[in-house]
Amino acid sequence: MDVPVIYPKIAEPVALIGSMSRDMVLYAGYAAVFASVYLVARMLLSEEERSAAQENLADVRNRKASSKLVQTTRPFFTQYVVPMVRGKKMWDSKRLVYRRRLIAAGLRDELTPDEFIAYKFFLVAFFPLVGMILNALGMLDLSWYTIVGAGAGGFFYPDFWVKSLTTRRQKQIIKSMPFIVDLLSLSTEAGLDFIGAIQKVVDKAAASPLVDELAQMLREIKVGSSRADALREMSNRISMTEVNSFVAILISADQMGASIGKILRQQSDQIRVERLLRAEKEGAKAASKVLLPSVLFLLPAVLLMVAGPFVLAFFTGKGN
Repeated sequence: MDVPVIYPKIAEPVALIGSMSRDMVLYAGYAAVFASVYLVARMLLSEEERSAAQENLADVRNRKASSKLVQTTRPFFTQYVVPMVRGKKMWDSKRLVYRRRLIAAGLRDELTPDEFIAYKFFLVAFFPLVGMILNALGMLDLSWYTIVGAGAGGFFYPDFWVKSLTTRRQKQIIKSMPFIVDLLSLSTEAGLDFIGAIQKVVDKAAASPLVDELAQMLREIKVGSSRADALREMSNRISMTEVNSFVAILISADQMGASIGKILRQQSDQIRVERLLRAEKEGAKAASKVLLPSVLFLLPAVLLMVAGPFVLAFFTGKGN
């Protein structure tokens, strides 16, 4: 009896298996190529991100700061806290408020709104941490509620700092305003237009917050803003009653075609009168403020000098 030949039936699965093996090897090769490309791209991107982060950190460290605390802690809160704040829509309304406050305080080039928000949250943890370290070193003896209160103070400290800078900057603006307005008036009366007069003041006047604001206004006009819009924006940045009224008069005079030189001369005289009245008002306040320390400290000393000998003579009996 003949045995059937089964070799062809075995050869077909073997060929099929060989074909599948070749396909799997091919797919594995494709996968290896894609994985290699992904790893190389990932490595390059991570290297780019790392270099960008280092450049950003170097820029942060080189940026000027009017506060030693900001300069010392900026690398930490910009690197670790700012990413948690940046891009969050819940802070959009606060960003507008803080941007205006930072500009009014002259911190436009030092802090962004996101950095300011991150700085507030950073100090909530930084102040208690410093207190606990000083406690551990035995330099201070702070209670737990004092340390917790330091965290709350850390959150509100940047607001008080910005407010104090704003007040100081406004005083500098009020002090330099009559001189700047006089220069503008002389320049316009000499034949320059208003923009040319402002450019002359920016080039020749000594550095001050008002000169910086005028320079910013010129930059806005050069990029396409109208004169009225640039003046209003400057008024909003400074946020002072005197500047607001001055800007409003300039805008009205410009729209009506009145002589800017005469308006500036009148404004200069009015600003000097207002500054004199303000000085008299502060002098009157100083007199009332000095009265209480005089009564508390000077009057007892005078009474002691006048009545002291009589009291001693009465008790020692030498007055007889």
